[in-house]
Parts: sequence; C-alpha cells; structure tokens
Amino acid sequence: MCFLMKILKDVYFLLLGLSEDPELQPLLFGLFLSMYLVTVLGNLLIILAISSDSHLHTPMYFFLSNLSFVDICFTTTTIPKILVNIQTQRKHISYPGCLTQICFVLTFAGLENGILTMMAYDRFVAICHPLRYNVVMTPRLCGLMVLLSFLLSVLDALLHTLMALRLSFCTDLEIPHFFCELAHLLKLACSDIFINNVCVYVVTSLLGVVPLTGIIFSYIRIVSSILKIPSAGGKYKAFSICGSHLIVVSLFYGTGFGVYLTSAATHSSRKSAVVSVIYTVVTPMLNPFIYSLRNKDMMGALRKLISRISSFR
Repeated sequence: MCFLMKILKDVYFLLLGLSEDPELQPLLFGLFLSMYLVTVLGNLLIILAISSDSHLHTPMYFFLSNLSFVDICFTTTTIPKILVNIQTQRKHISYPGCLTQICFVLTFAGLENGILTMMAYDRFVAICHPLRYNVVMTPRLCGLMVLLSFLLSVLDALLHTLMALRLSFCTDLEIPHFFCELAHLLKLACSDIFINNVCVYVVTSLLGVVPLTGIIFSYIRIVSSILKIPSAGGKYKAFSICGSHLIVVSLFYGTGFGVYLTSAATHSSRKSAVVSVIYTVVTPMLNPFIYSLRNKDMMGALRKLISRISSFR
C-alpha cells in the first residue's frame, strides 16, 4: 500500500474546466468568485440570524442553519480550486488531491441530501401531526438525525475513495470537468471498475433514491392534509410553509438528475460540466434567498442582525 501511494503521488490529472478559450478565463474567474462570495456571505448571514434570534430556535431553523453550513462547505470544496486554476493557468491536480476533493464532495452532497429529507419530515410532522410536533421533534432527535446523516455520508465517501485506490490509470489523464468527480475518475481507469460501479449503484440507490422517496411520500401526505383544511387562508399558510423547501428540493434533485441525464443523452462531458455548475454552485447560492425572501421571520431576524452589525461600526 505504501509503495502504491508513493507511485500515485506522481500522478496528476488535468482539469479541463468549462472552457479552454483564454478570452473567457477572466469572465469565468469573476463569475465564480462572485457566486462564491455571495454563497458564503448569504449562508453565513442565515446561520448568524438563526443563532442570534431565540424565536428561530426551532427544528425547522435548526435544519436550515445546518443546510447553510453544508452549502458553504460544499462550494468551498470546489470553487477555490477553480479560481486558483484559472488565475495561475495551471489545471493540474494531484491524485491524492483529486481523491480528497471527491471525498469531500460526496460527504457534503450526501449530507445536504440527508438534511433536505429531515426538513421534509419536519414539515410532515408539523402539518399532519401538529399536536404531537413538540413531542416528536425534540432537540435530541434533531441532533441525532443530523449526526446519523453525517456519519452515513462520511462512510459513503470513504468507501468510494478507498475503492478508487485500487485503480490504475492510462496515459490519458484529462478530466473534462472543473472539479474531480468520481464518475469521470472511473472512466479514466485502465483496471477493472466493475466492483466500483456496483458500489456506486448500490449506495446511490440506498442513500439517494430512498431519501427522495421519503420526501415524495411526506409531501403526498402533506398535500392530502392541506386539502382537508376548510379555509383558503389556512391552505395558503400551510403551502407557504413548505414552498421554500419544495423549491430547494426541486433545484437540488432536478439539477442533480439533469447532470446524469444530460451526460447519458448527449455523451458530452463538457455539457455535463456546465449543468453541474447549477447543481454545485448556483443552488447553494440561491438557498439563502429562497428561504429568506419567502419567510417573514427570517427577514425580521436578518434585519435585526444587520442593525446590530451596523451599530458596532
């Protein structure tokens, strides 16, 4: 194993990025830098607003603050490397660096998937079983669910990363993407990847399809309960509570599936990389706006936070 790692340290991959046109590089640098700053600042404000306002210390906002933290980590895993590559005009990444990036991307993508599922369950209990909400959604349960999701995501990421260590690679080490993705790494392997593909399909089914099925089931029950509400005002209020989460879920899963459907339909890795920008960069950037602009409590907490920050100047 030590001899293998010594050899792999000398292996470098070439991240081709979104475009090789030199004239587009300054535009791409400014675009990615702007989106990264907006993502970090927006999600950081969400975390600070929730932690500073005692009225928002509820399960729904606890999950939202965790989602914002994961979004910051998710984008930090990929965008800084993109900015360095564009600025230095060096697109190489070492094999250990590539595996590390894959491990973190899988961890935070899995954690975001888990938190979105928890948020759906929280809304399900709140609307379908409102009298039991405080009994079911205790701080202990919420913390345990986040911890369990984190552990499963880390185990999933470590499984794929360790499985990739057994691979050998050909002379063509170009990755037509702006970050190291497991699917592209497997395509470059010269050795047998059957076991790796089996692990990908099995784990994706368990940690991807199962949570999505839970979200769909929760919203079927939620919609059924909302339709039974006699007043139009009550229905609107119930739908508005779930609206932001539905938008985020649609963006996350819609763009995620879009990446693989586009790749399978067009067989163009470059087009898949462009679609991946929405999945990995745009969605985390939009989440703070979706949850704050559609939520009066969040807007109030943000105003209080900004006024406090302004008073310290």
